[in-house]
Amino acid sequence: MVLLHVKRGDESQFLLQAPGSTELEELTVQVARVYNARLKVQRVCSEMEELAEHGVFLPPNMQGLTDDQIEELKLRDEWGEKCVPSGGSVFKKDDIGRRNGQAPNEKMKQVLKKTVEEAKAIISKKQVEAGVCVTAEMVKDALDQLRGAVMIVYPMGLPPYDPVRMEFENKEDLSGTQAGLSVIEESEAQLWWAAKELRRTKKLSDYVGKNEKTKIIVKIQQHSVIWGNRVLRDSLSFPTGRAVADWGTASCSLWAPSTVRAQSQGLLTPKTLLVSPSG
Repeated sequence: MVLLHVKRGDESQFLLQAPGSTELEELTVQVARVYNARLKVQRVCSEMEELAEHGVFLPPNMQGLTDDQIEELKLRDEWGEKCVPSGGSVFKKDDIGRRNGQAPNEKMKQVLKKTVEEAKAIISKKQVEAGVCVTAEMVKDALDQLRGAVMIVYPMGLPPYDPVRMEFENKEDLSGTQAGLSVIEESEAQLWWAAKELRRTKKLSDYVGKNEKTKIIVKIQQHSVIWGNRVLRDSLSFPTGRAVADWGTASCSLWAPSTVRAQSQGLLTPKTLLVSPSG
């Protein structure tokens, strides 16, 4: 089995094993899937820590409002009244006004926090130092453990708009968030090794040879548009026809949309995109 040390930029992410005979189409999707699933676990853990401290999410129309404003507008947190933690709640105000302040008691709080720490350990980058490979099954198990802990503490469930529940149901909306920028679409993922793109149309052994004991460092990234020495965009979603896009004060146009399509299919490297300053 070839050992892959996966990085994003210069930052270690995880170790993964694959036979040299693996098709790179399959491997690229597998790496992207584990990478994104780890991000999902991180997001869930972060929100569960807030859940343990301050209770469930407030309805969107009540978030950020003072108690006086909520009373004046006659707003009511109906889901918060249903989603009571097991064993009762302890009031702990959320200063940023996202959660209702009805936190679980200490025993239930520890159930959430202990599970969060265990899930974090599974996806930790320290696994690289320990030589432990991370699989999609391991990350799924971490998510299942987190889901189980929430069910224990909140047997009535969470509000449909609570980020924890939305993540579990794969309904999270990451548009416009920093977390969303970290996600790499499986169809747009690229793997690079030794300054070469590992083309999806080939096998891993086409690049690393037949030695199954090989260890390589691969970098995962999203398809990029390059303008000079600057990366202007991490994903390609240009329409058919001549495409023009603005980035702040910089503007560029793509001379040949067909070039974009070819690159998105893995036929060209990012630096072969024909991009020029407009005007």
